Amino acid sequence: MEVISYSIKSSSQPAKATAVKRPFFLKRLTGRNTTYSFGTVGGAKASPKDMKKRVRLLLLLSATVPLYMLFSLLFSRIAASYDERVRKVDFGEFQIEAETELDKAMFDVALSKEAFYDSEGNVVSSMGEAGETGMLFSDYTYKEPVTYTEYTVKAGDSISVISRDAGLSNISTLIAVNGISNVRYLREGQKLKVPSMDGLIHTVAAGETVEGLSVKYRTAVEDILDVNDLDSYTLTVGQELFIPGAKMDSTSLQRAMGELFAWPITAEYRISSRFGARKDPITGADSYHTGIDLACPTGTAVKASMSGTVAKAGWSNVFGNYVIIKHIDGYQTLYGHLSKIKTKKGAFVNQGELIGLVGSTGYSTGPHLHFTVYKNGKLVNPATLLK
Repeated sequence: MEVISYSIKSSSQPAKATAVKRPFFLKRLTGRNTTYSFGTVGGAKASPKDMKKRVRLLLLLSATVPLYMLFSLLFSRIAASYDERVRKVDFGEFQIEAETELDKAMFDVALSKEAFYDSEGNVVSSMGEAGETGMLFSDYTYKEPVTYTEYTVKAGDSISVISRDAGLSNISTLIAVNGISNVRYLREGQKLKVPSMDGLIHTVAAGETVEGLSVKYRTAVEDILDVNDLDSYTLTVGQELFIPGAKMDSTSLQRAMGELFAWPITAEYRISSRFGARKDPITGADSYHTGIDLACPTGTAVKASMSGTVAKAGWSNVFGNYVIIKHIDGYQTLYGHLSKIKTKKGAFVNQGELIGLVGSTGYSTGPHLHFTVYKNGKLVNPATLLK
């Protein structure tokens, strides 16, 4: 069948008829009926060949809608889980440079030009390259009675600097003698009692003897007697004795220094990787893990492990969104792979304060917190500090 169409060029010219072939599925019916029929042609039943073509067309059109809906759903899922995906990082020159810069930033933050102390509280008199310690102050000979002077804390003072300038060799002396529960609360103008030698003050309890105190503190009986100017071995309950050379135990010292690190995540977590040598979780190559990984859902609150000042808050191709907090006496902590940072550079944060949310940014295989601790520019196993 042919369909006749007319084009009118001008009123003076007769109409010219041209033949146009209609598509098979738009065949006009005969007569005055101008509607179109899918199954008939000119009032007659369509041929099997025409019917097959039309069925195929109908099936194709019917499949378009669900395919579109499926594509939209997949796209939305991919977009929603963007932060959850494993982002493979090519450790080329750019990534290696970024990691090196981050390490340098942490090292610079960790180092201090002030006096500092070792793990036993001994004040270090000088500092060599890369944070290595110098010589320690020499021990005292405890023969003369202890005397006390008063010191007024100045701006910028630290317990290690005050101890060093007073000629003391261990920071626990000033802490114990002054009953300091936390050195972070030292303030300008505060008065401190400074003894003429290292040691602790002990308050005598019922049943205690000089000999017993000598064993307890590993101090010679004669030194206890001489330093306290005692003429007798007899002690009275409530009497205060200065025990020369005695030091605070490590736990008490850490507590007083505010160095009892708290876990940065208080919600449920799993330690997915520990400090030290390990296999790279993506490449399988031998590597060294600089901290511990705490695996937990994206969005879990990340809190400051110890009070301090935010030294860095930004992006690294290795650690993704990260925060570095500087603490007292050369400590600082790194929190990596965050989905969001909830603090800013220069802010002072208290222990347990929210600083970010767990994520999987940077070089990561899934949502977790990477937690690193530095002490005077050197890596420290976080497991030895977390309580």
